[in-house]
Amino acid sequence: MLKIVEAFSGIGSQAKALEKLYIDHKILCTVDWDINAIIAYDLIHNGKQDLKEYNKFSKTELVEILSNYTLSWDGKVPATKESIAKVDEEFLRVLYCAIKRTNNLISITDVKGKDLPQDIDLLTYSFPCQDLSVAGYWHGTKKGSLGISRDAHNRSGMLWEVERILLERYNANMDLPKMLLMENVSNILSKTNIVNFNDWQNSLEKMGYYNQVFTLNASNFGIPQKRVRTYMLSVYCKTIEQRDEVEKFFFENNLEKNFYPEECAKLEKFIKNNYKLKKYKEEADLCQASDTPSRKDIYRDNVKILETNKNKVRDIIVPTITTKQDRHPNSGVIDYFIGDESKSQYRFLTPRECFLLMGFEEKDYEILVKSNIYKDPKRKLFTYERLYKLAGNSIVVNVLESIFKQVEYIKENILIEDKKVIDLKLLKKKMALLKDYNEEEEEEA
Repeated sequence: MLKIVEAFSGIGSQAKALEKLYIDHKILCTVDWDINAIIAYDLIHNGKQDLKEYNKFSKTELVEILSNYTLSWDGKVPATKESIAKVDEEFLRVLYCAIKRTNNLISITDVKGKDLPQDIDLLTYSFPCQDLSVAGYWHGTKKGSLGISRDAHNRSGMLWEVERILLERYNANMDLPKMLLMENVSNILSKTNIVNFNDWQNSLEKMGYYNQVFTLNASNFGIPQKRVRTYMLSVYCKTIEQRDEVEKFFFENNLEKNFYPEECAKLEKFIKNNYKLKKYKEEADLCQASDTPSRKDIYRDNVKILETNKNKVRDIIVPTITTKQDRHPNSGVIDYFIGDESKSQYRFLTPRECFLLMGFEEKDYEILVKSNIYKDPKRKLFTYERLYKLAGNSIVVNVLESIFKQVEYIKENILIEDKKVIDLKLLKKKMALLKDYNEEEEEEA
């Protein structure tokens, strides 16, 4: 069984990949402060909530409990006690239930080394990319906040919180996770960031990890989306022999060069343009663009998903799914002549389609919309904007599936020092018994 800790867990692409692979696993705990992601993760992976045991708490008690956590409404700034007190009582129960069911440690800044469970096979960390990505720069990130330098004090600087937690365990002679998996934008390898990224790798090496860095495109793993991300799988090696075996394994099984599990699926599998189905038609209507000059520019300058004047999906790879589709650039536009004639005659990808292009299933999206709860009498939690954000901030599940196959192999076939230690003890015991026997023979003689 793989025992996992998901830091910056989002909607749980790691857990989803393990589920799709049918790998025996247990998510020991999650770490995420975003309220939207916390509830979405719980619904997707644990199903419909039963709030009976949470009905005993009054709203005042729930506010007190939840305000002791460092939660966030937008993933950027902490939620205040006043903002928590403003939402519906039932919503607070749903949130508290989600935290408990996912064993969420909430903010990475509050987690101590001793808070992590023992015997972790894999800790995953996909820390925020806003201060690393080129897109973040052009959409408002200040140049001075770019990067992952230790003194940047930005969202991408959460990387160093992971280091702090590991070092707390390392310095206290506590067990470290057997493996670590990082995911982030490929700009982490750019000239601007490479010095700090190398600093991070050196820190891990001093703790005993061997680091394998690879940059992968989702389109090489069955998903018709150009999404290039950099991953680093770090393996804790207790012996030189283990390190050599790990290095040899990655040399022979390089995900960048010679191991692609399947051909890219056709885009038509992911586009829901059968408008005879009511739910697809309603979702498409909500994604039809207004007829404004800027929206006309978006149509002109972005990828056309349908064949010209046809309702047939082109066999193409769409650009990266981001946290917003009503923007330029986006992931593609779809001609839509059966919607509101007063609007532009095209639509954006729907949140459902974005979830599918991230490797999730329709059932995952369905449970979110069917369990959508009101924060207050006028606002539901999962607006279209939030659903786009949840998808865009996730990791392509299919890519993780290939990585987790390697993780499982390494655990089962290379990181088996405990077995070697047991065998050595048995050998020493046999040698001691043999020595005693020989001494007895000599005495009798």
